[in-house]
Amino acid sequence: MVSRFIDWVDTRTGCRKLVHSALFENVPGGARWRYVWGSTLTFALVVQFITGIFLWMAYSPSSQTAWESVYFIQDQMTGGWLLRGLHHFTAQAMTVLLLLHLMQVVIDGAYKAPREVNFWFGLILLQLVLALSLTGYLLPWDQKGFWATKVATNLIAVVPAIGPALQKIILGGTDYGHHTLTRFFALHAGVLPGAIIALLTGHIYLFRKHGLKAKEPLRRPDAAFWPDQVLKDSVACLAVLATVLFLIIRPRLFGSHESAGAELGGPADPSEPYPAARPEWYFLFLFQFLKLFPGRTEIWGAIIIPALVMGIIFIMPFLGRWRLGHRFNLGFLGCLLFGSALLTWQAVRQDQLDPKYQAAVRSAKFEAERVRILASAQGISPNGAVALLRDDPLTQGPKLFAQRCASCHRYGGHDGLGEHPADAQSSSDLKSFASREWLSGLLDPERVATSNYFGGTKFHNGKMVKFVKKDVAAFTPEKKQSLKKAIIALSAEAQLKGQASLDQHDTAIIQQGPALLTDLRCTDCHQFHKKDEDATGPDLTGYGSRQWLMRFITNPAHPDFYGERNDRMPAFGASGTLTEKEIGLLADWLRGPWFEPGSIAATEH
Repeated sequence: MVSRFIDWVDTRTGCRKLVHSALFENVPGGARWRYVWGSTLTFALVVQFITGIFLWMAYSPSSQTAWESVYFIQDQMTGGWLLRGLHHFTAQAMTVLLLLHLMQVVIDGAYKAPREVNFWFGLILLQLVLALSLTGYLLPWDQKGFWATKVATNLIAVVPAIGPALQKIILGGTDYGHHTLTRFFALHAGVLPGAIIALLTGHIYLFRKHGLKAKEPLRRPDAAFWPDQVLKDSVACLAVLATVLFLIIRPRLFGSHESAGAELGGPADPSEPYPAARPEWYFLFLFQFLKLFPGRTEIWGAIIIPALVMGIIFIMPFLGRWRLGHRFNLGFLGCLLFGSALLTWQAVRQDQLDPKYQAAVRSAKFEAERVRILASAQGISPNGAVALLRDDPLTQGPKLFAQRCASCHRYGGHDGLGEHPADAQSSSDLKSFASREWLSGLLDPERVATSNYFGGTKFHNGKMVKFVKKDVAAFTPEKKQSLKKAIIALSAEAQLKGQASLDQHDTAIIQQGPALLTDLRCTDCHQFHKKDEDATGPDLTGYGSRQWLMRFITNPAHPDFYGERNDRMPAFGASGTLTEKEIGLLADWLRGPWFEPGSIAATEH
């Protein structure tokens, strides 16, 4: 039955002749491992097409849905992480395989007549594959891809005469947005694969026409492609697949916090700078090379020199005709590879030694993990995943603190983002503000005048500091017990979720709050659940609560707080420096981990 079906197909297609021609092609010098690169490239390309089609089925190419659909593939779709990992890492493997194939072709002299056209087809295929990588980099619409692509496409503008117009065509307008993404998707999923298939068909046709070019002298007699070379090609393809699978599951093998599969950064946000932007590793040498051409000389590094290098590679078939031409070609290619490797190493090394870049990478990884936790816990609104980060205190709070508060304050000794500002600390450390621990330090005679509290302010010799250093220091054991209870009661005003269970346990003590603070003379200067026109210190009613903190940040010089005695702190809300939403995010972050839906602890910041 099967034989009759094959006969039927053969009479109509001639498939037996085609298969026989392919399997029993002559291999000069017999099977060799050096001949496997073309087959591994074809295998990798087939994997790319198959995985790309399945990814396409779940991908939604718009600036509002691209990241969200990739998140669905990566974290929600069954096997999506594996599918995306295969597509991502096979694309990287193709770059290596193309380079090895090019080296093998040049070393064996397979670029010489009559194979010039096939060599040029191969070079164009190389550039098309790199273009696939560049266009695919943007499609997840994450911060890394967005900003790296923006840097790369900005180079198009330096092309003389047509640069700005060409850039506008590629971007779909004057800036990056929805049309940029849809154009890159059309190129990645339609135009470039179609061009690759057409050129690959011609490449294979010319290869079959001229046959395999072996490096002479031949050490063994010729042999058919089947079975020895087929076996070697199959083993090489399996090795490529095994390498890709290892790269996909590597985080799980080594206990890394990163998820398996391809990386997915935080959603693209044009309003948020991204200093961690870098191209993929195989473009790093160009990134480093451009640093050698600052300012107006950029056109040399971006356009002129790369064009000259590609021009020399394209004319290698003609150079190879000279007596020393082949050696020149080998030397030129060797120097080019060595230079690219050196530039790549320099780029990686400089990034490793750059603390600002490393901090940016840590921040980017945190936001990438954070947004996926938020999306899993809260879902994604019609405003897109980027709104999750914009409305997240754990993400925005440290940034706002570093921008607006860290010139005077500290958070656990740093600026909220882990950096140590050059400006000297001149006001209190606000980590765990209004908690029992923080208030215990404020009312400690040994710590009240340190830089973590009033030491750097104009109140370092004020009534509060004198009261603590003199009166509190002289408290009897009974008074000290009353002070501890008063701290519990005052801290409860903040209603901190981080100590909610403690507050619930100490309800009886908290109810004694007004009496405790009055007994300790705190109400001589402060209001506490009772209006007092003679109060000179901040109102302690609701101390540290969200409403109290937002009002304080809005205008610390309000009569309910420091009034005219305010020490340098700006009225962030009254002056319009911060919006009400930003003040709320900052207050929420300072108040602790109530906004934690997942496993990341607020103490990481």
